Amino acid sequence: MIDVRGFTVGPIQENCYVVRRPDAASAVLVDPGAEPERLQQALDSLGITDIPAILITHCHFDHVGAVKAMHELTGAPVYCPVLEREVLADINAHVRLQGFGPFESYEADHTVAGGEALELAGMTFDVLFTPGHSRGHVTYAVRDEDALLSGDVLFQGSVGRVDLPGGDWPTLLASIESLIDRFPPQTVVYPGHMGTTTLGHEQATNPFLRELAQSS
Repeated sequence: MIDVRGFTVGPIQENCYVVRRPDAASAVLVDPGAEPERLQQALDSLGITDIPAILITHCHFDHVGAVKAMHELTGAPVYCPVLEREVLADINAHVRLQGFGPFESYEADHTVAGGEALELAGMTFDVLFTPGHSRGHVTYAVRDEDALLSGDVLFQGSVGRVDLPGGDWPTLLASIESLIDRFPPQTVVYPGHMGTTTLGHEQATNPFLRELAQSS
């Protein structure tokens, strides 16, 4: 059993997650996109004193804008998709939307490509390569817990946009299909925006997944 707390931060309303065993003092932080002071206050209020890792699903600025600040506050090493390491190292050069930033870049401590199993805070996070929204996007599955931290691959009633650099619709659809094929319908999806959902609910109702339904 795990305890997942979501905190919606920043102007694009990105979801940062704190993942731990119930009442544990150790937790993993996923996609700290903004508002580091608020996130640190949340950790303090939850009694969390140890962050063994900051996990990044992808390096769009709304997901990594507070990475450096949270590293400095917690001392946690940062795990970044290997194909997007250079983006994290020079965030402002990759911001495509006007009026956002500047942001603090960060040199990742570790990279992931998919296929890794990370033992963190008493949990095992399986790293899945799920490109399509961005070139190096990964999803983190909490092993034996029916839980996916999906970043911007799959949303409640929607999917990640593919009109940014590295975006590609057939690739995104294949990534979503790989999740549906691998995990049971009751698997909870903790997305990078909007509310939580399940794979089964999205497979049955998400209008963007009609191509999958038609091909099955």
